[in-house]
Amino acid sequence: MPQEFIEIRNARENNLKNINLTIPKGKITIFTGVSGSGKSSIVFDTIAQEAGRQLNETYSSFVRTFLPRYSRPEADDISNLSTAIVVDQKRLGGNARSTLGTVTDINSLLRLLFSRFAVPHLGYSNAYSFNDPSGMCPKCEGIGKIITLNVDAALDREKSLNEGAILLSGFAPGTWQWKTYGESGFFDNDKKIRDYSKEELEQLLYADQQKVVVTHMDTGINATYEGLSVKFMRLNVKTEKETTKVGAKKLDKYTTTCTCPVCDGKRYNEQVLSSKIEGFSIYDLTDIQLDELIEILSRLDKPMAKPIVDGIVERLSNLCEIGLSYMNLTRETTSLSGGESQRVKMVKHLSSSLTGLMYIFDEPSTGLHPRDVHRLNELLVKLRDKGNTVLVVEHDPDVIQVADHIIDVGPHAGAAGGTIMYSGSYEGLMSSDTLTGKYLSRKTEIKAMPRPASDFLESSISSLHNLKKARLRVPQGIFTVVTGVAGSGKSTLVNEVFAKDFPEAIRIDQSSVHANIRSNPATYSDIMTAIRKVFAETNQVDTGLFSYNSEGGCEACGGTGNVELNMSFMDKVEVVCSECGGSRYKQHVLQYLYKGKNIVEIMEMSVKDALDFFEMKDIRGKLKSMETVGLGYLSLGQPLNTLSGGECQRLKLARELTKKGNIYILDEPTTGLHMSDVSNILRIIDKLVEKGNTVIVIEHNLDVIRHSDWIIDLGPDGGTGGGEILYEGPPAGILGCERSVTARYI
Repeated sequence: MPQEFIEIRNARENNLKNINLTIPKGKITIFTGVSGSGKSSIVFDTIAQEAGRQLNETYSSFVRTFLPRYSRPEADDISNLSTAIVVDQKRLGGNARSTLGTVTDINSLLRLLFSRFAVPHLGYSNAYSFNDPSGMCPKCEGIGKIITLNVDAALDREKSLNEGAILLSGFAPGTWQWKTYGESGFFDNDKKIRDYSKEELEQLLYADQQKVVVTHMDTGINATYEGLSVKFMRLNVKTEKETTKVGAKKLDKYTTTCTCPVCDGKRYNEQVLSSKIEGFSIYDLTDIQLDELIEILSRLDKPMAKPIVDGIVERLSNLCEIGLSYMNLTRETTSLSGGESQRVKMVKHLSSSLTGLMYIFDEPSTGLHPRDVHRLNELLVKLRDKGNTVLVVEHDPDVIQVADHIIDVGPHAGAAGGTIMYSGSYEGLMSSDTLTGKYLSRKTEIKAMPRPASDFLESSISSLHNLKKARLRVPQGIFTVVTGVAGSGKSTLVNEVFAKDFPEAIRIDQSSVHANIRSNPATYSDIMTAIRKVFAETNQVDTGLFSYNSEGGCEACGGTGNVELNMSFMDKVEVVCSECGGSRYKQHVLQYLYKGKNIVEIMEMSVKDALDFFEMKDIRGKLKSMETVGLGYLSLGQPLNTLSGGECQRLKLARELTKKGNIYILDEPTTGLHMSDVSNILRIIDKLVEKGNTVIVIEHNLDVIRHSDWIIDLGPDGGTGGGEILYEGPPAGILGCERSVTARYI
């Protein structure tokens, strides 16, 4: 069968410079190049966008109103596309009812297994679902957690009832609400709460409704007494009325979430938990680590159950093969990282029998230890061998090696990118003169003279999640890297235990900057205020004129630059505002200039160009920080909701470069970074350390690990096989640690 190609002619989306491309179908094509070079513009904004748009056009206009809207990408021609499945790093999200078991449909198969083979038998499969009234715990309704009164916030244990021990509003001594407690006869009103017996405290907080007599205007009146927690929950939580802002604040202040006391967090009712196969309830199986669960299911001696068990084991094996063996099926999807979410999505597609599709991956190696990258490569190969086209945006040298075809975009970022630097085989790339080719063969040496460690910051000893009485000891004023395979306990130890003990630590992760279409690098870094001020002073007018969120904003589009047209029975169409031409400002604002440029021209400038343009010290300092973290290519007016996770993280870093004496926690700062940019991140970290800051980095990138002053390695494996600190000390010392997986790759 002759080789087919996806063909793109004159693509000019974002920074692409009228590029022409032929991409082989049925192969793995990997797109490389520095961050911001245009890889995503080709793969996501051109190929995936057009494939989605054409697929949606096959549906009726009524159905299209429920589908995502895709605009036509800027290109003369895109041909030979297949249906695209985009597997990105957006977190799976979901809600408190969404677990790894529900999202992978493994729970559905387990329910089927139990409905047919469990003893005692409960009948149909929904009876084994914690999301169904017949299977859920009646107290927590299948959530496993309940909201309850935060006793420490509601009671001052150092006071008596007469002294105002009840801190809830409306319960001051002498008030009607207080009297049901103070005049109930159950308590000594002068006794401090801390001196109450267990029974008295139970009566005060959790007693059921009962009649008491209280005085009102010298008359005894019957009143209903109930425990303070029971009353608070009935009045504030178990009501149908809509929560007001005041009510929400009250709830935040006086409530806490705790494990459900009835099901002990298991989500199921007693009947479901008593129904078992070989001594295991459905909860027991979902709470076991995935690799151990495979062993247990494989030992099941029920020939009739074999087809269902095989289906479950196949899906579990796929999850283990992609490096998620340390998880269990009760893991809430909201707690999965971006990399973990992407790998779960990959596994879902592996069980599909559709072929001839186009799979598009966004840095699938994110969050993977070098040990596990080969598993990812095997998955990509499996998808290709089923007859699919696989397109991958990637920086990891070990993933790039698996490519059948490589397209390198560059040479640099932003306006200096958007050109195809190389298209061909891996061997050809290695011998090419491109930035990627040069860095693929480069290797950083282990730091020979690390900064000495003296004083330490110590977290409390913890057994949270899979930690085995671990304590994080971080040397002050130097650069520490926390390493270990995925699931070894790095995030738990650093982000949950250490960060809780040191709340002053500044965490810089990849979560999006609170961004919408109206926020941009200029507003985020707070140089917009100074720019508006200089325009106002130069032209002797009001500063509000230079804000598209204020009086300067175009009235036709409300300062967004786009207008949505309602086409009656057709899709709504978003078009550039004809009034302002997408500039967002009223036309007369553009007559005001500063150094020959209007406000729109300034907002279109890149950070790098703006640095040459402005002389003001406060503006230049903030622009310099953005350029230092490698964001010189961003335009001042680029909406923040278009930035990648890595770009958001570097934007947050830019804010911190001038600060001293802080503790910084960076979570995988090399995500989304080209190999040539990693050295830049290391320079930034060194700058932070030289200013007297303590920097802790969770990282898998070997160059970052080699450059550190101190390594803390967790493992030896993920999940129950992890949680131990295997090594802590200077980088060179880890080479002698036999149990460390990281040591084998350094």
